Amino acid sequence: MMKRVFVLISILIFLLITACSKGEEEVELEPTDYLHTFIEHWENHEFEEMPNLISEESITEHGSKEIVERYEKIYTDLDIKNVTVSFDEPPVEEIEQAWEEGSITIPIHVSMDSIADEISFRYDVELQKIETDAHFENEGNHTETFWKINWDPGFIFPPLREGGEVAIRTTEPERGEILDRNKMPLAINDIVYEIGVVTEGLEENRDGQLQQIADALHMSVEQIENEISADWVQPDLFVPLKNVQTSDEETLAKLREIPAIRSKEVTGRVYPLGEAAAHLTGYIGQITAEELENLEEDEKNEYTANDMIGKRGLEQLYEKRLKGKRGVRIVIVNDGREIELAEKPAEDGETISLTIDVNIQKEVFESFDGEGGTSTVIDPQTGETLALVSSPSFDPNEFLYGITQSRWDELSEDPKTPLINRFTATFAPGSVIKPITASIGLAKELIDPDDAIEIEGLTWAKDNWKDFKVRRVSESSKPVDLADALIRSDNIYFAQKAIEMGAEEFIDGLKEFGFEDDLPFAYPLVPSSISTDGTLANEVEVANTSYGQAQIEMSALHLAIAYTPIINEGNMLKPILETTEDSGEIWKENIISKDDAEFLDETLRKVVTEGTGQIADDEDFAISGKTGTAELKLSQDDQDGAINGWFIGYPTEEKDLLIAMMKEDVEGSSEVVETVAELLKTIQKSYK
Repeated sequence: MMKRVFVLISILIFLLITACSKGEEEVELEPTDYLHTFIEHWENHEFEEMPNLISEESITEHGSKEIVERYEKIYTDLDIKNVTVSFDEPPVEEIEQAWEEGSITIPIHVSMDSIADEISFRYDVELQKIETDAHFENEGNHTETFWKINWDPGFIFPPLREGGEVAIRTTEPERGEILDRNKMPLAINDIVYEIGVVTEGLEENRDGQLQQIADALHMSVEQIENEISADWVQPDLFVPLKNVQTSDEETLAKLREIPAIRSKEVTGRVYPLGEAAAHLTGYIGQITAEELENLEEDEKNEYTANDMIGKRGLEQLYEKRLKGKRGVRIVIVNDGREIELAEKPAEDGETISLTIDVNIQKEVFESFDGEGGTSTVIDPQTGETLALVSSPSFDPNEFLYGITQSRWDELSEDPKTPLINRFTATFAPGSVIKPITASIGLAKELIDPDDAIEIEGLTWAKDNWKDFKVRRVSESSKPVDLADALIRSDNIYFAQKAIEMGAEEFIDGLKEFGFEDDLPFAYPLVPSSISTDGTLANEVEVANTSYGQAQIEMSALHLAIAYTPIINEGNMLKPILETTEDSGEIWKENIISKDDAEFLDETLRKVVTEGTGQIADDEDFAISGKTGTAELKLSQDDQDGAINGWFIGYPTEEKDLLIAMMKEDVEGSSEVVETVAELLKTIQKSYK
């Protein structure tokens, strides 16, 4: 419709000019024609064109340039879009009266979208008739008539007619919390103490007090000096330095002894499990200029340079869901009064409930006693993840409330690498992969559990292997079948069977178990890999891979999930992390047969009662599982390579818990087996 009006106006103007030039009767434009043109400029943000249609009195009072700049600034600041202005055409009688009286008032309705909400208002537009003398060659003098708008700031927003300025008021959302399966906290908003200094309290022993404060808050004296020397600081004003958790009694006790120290209760982020869940929760920190720059366009309005943002872990992964959306109010401020134009209430961040159990998470973490390793605990009947542990770790609360460079250097240079998240990483699985190798052979009918093969001695090699030999833990007194090979963890058996399968079939089977694929899990993990290029170039690589050496690597969670077909009649479950996900969902269906699953389940029980896992055998608490060691050495002749110990275990009867654990730099798997066995007993009492 607006295009049609604009064309009509153009035609009328053309006719007017043509008529005047030819001396014919003038074609006069109605006041509504001028209003339509003004509205078109308004709706298209063509503010520089609007003064041409505004009366001289209004221009004199408000300024042509000033009108344009005010529109541009306000519309930019408020992100005004989709401006729509409409009015009802006045009756013919009213138009005729306007020509006689020289003015007309037409009500308009204005609506627009803003950073807050829709803004709409009604306003009366007064158009004034302007008559000017004009001279045309060969025609003499003529009187031309125009209509112009008596403009005032109320056209922008009606309250501005009385003066004042547009202001934006923001309301910060509350960050969403992260809870465990029982609504216990992993990352919450809680009361913390904001610690600060009142400088008049530093009059006595200034240097000594500053050093005490620096030591207690893990800050430098220079940092504190910078804060208290700011221009705004007065002797009696509180200068905030750092937040401290209410539970940090040791630090608070030191601070209470310092005369210049004051504290306030404020709301802050708290990670109750500290080190035990640091790699899982991550932490938040002040957003950097680079992070601000890299935000997506639709996110940039939600952050300022003073905002906090997820830096790692779930805080970073779920940033969009946890952040919430800032509330915005648009107001007119005049003589201390505020008139609201529009409001978009703040939307608090989402509360995220995980399948994690904080008690299990803490128990498993503490079992590492600060040594290197990783562990995953799942419910193998549902796929629910109950714990994701990386050890050693760090305190996320320390990062949240400011960490000194010296402390950062200490953590970064620690040979135990506490900053590395081990549960997202992959490692050589060693012999805990043997049930997977067995499953592949059984599924492809390339391994018959009833067939036994003669194996002599502790080593075996094919004639064309030059110096390489496969070694096993112990000699066999009889032909070795699949059950015996799993119970005694016989490398030679699995090497020979994998070679019989061939690289192509073996790789195909590993891929059936999810190798080289992204694990369908909310928390991104490094995919398990067969080798650096996904191939097995020769029989030696096939042999080594079959018992978890060579280049094959798996994450602890993938290993845990890879054992679920043994418990779920051949179906490998999808691991889940949030309570909102469907439990028991199948990732890989019928990966082995029900009969093969039962066979492997029975055999894993014998691993504990008769084989390499006997240290976990307890007649009062039956455990099934598989041991493993992965030798981290550059060659077969390397005698000094470290050993990672593995054990994957679950209660034989209930089958409602499964722990996959790896400990670094151990002498064998016994230590890990013992730890997992104790954990299963402890956890079983409280779980469910």
